Amino acid sequence: MTTRRRLSPDDRRAQLRGVGAALFAAKPYEDVLMEEVAERAGVSRALLYRYFPGKRELFTAVYREASDRLLSSTALDPDVPASAWLRTGLDTHIDYFAANRNTVLAANRTLAGDPVVQAIIDDELSGLRAHLLTVTAPAQEQYAMVSAVVTSWLVFVRTLCVDWLLDGAYSRTALADICIGALTGALATVPGLRPLPPAASGTPAPGR
Repeated sequence: MTTRRRLSPDDRRAQLRGVGAALFAAKPYEDVLMEEVAERAGVSRALLYRYFPGKRELFTAVYREASDRLLSSTALDPDVPASAWLRTGLDTHIDYFAANRNTVLAANRTLAGDPVVQAIIDDELSGLRAHLLTVTAPAQEQYAMVSAVVTSWLVFVRTLCVDWLLDGAYSRTALADICIGALTGALATVPGLRPLPPAASGTPAPGR
């Protein structure tokens, strides 16, 4: 075990989340051991459990922080065209999913029935839905339909991305294009809604 550093409670919690995030990204959920988290952080298991009573609690703290960062990174910019914002935001999410495959699969498969994990996912979807409703700017008579389309699309994107992580049967660029096409196609059927301009295809990720 490395020498323990004295940290404030907030800094120690952040350190433990960082160590956990690295391990959950590198290994399947079931292979991550709290003993390894403590060893890498240079703390005793007793101290680790004081901050996080179990692996599930550590994971949910890691996943909440990642979700909050993703929402912050896709915040609306009034100077960016809607189509460019949509493509950039989608690319940001796909990049995170690809770089943290094991974490994403744990949240969406291994811990799919966990109420805390589901609450984090629901909060993320609500934040993204609010962004998209601002971008699409539906009139009052269109709002309910557009909100339903956007909500369904966000679930579709998450499901498709998880399937892509599992089998990688098509390129990352194709994944993004399918997602963008699904939204623009669905919104095009809403009577009187101003269509989103087409977004340029993303740059293929290395090895895809």
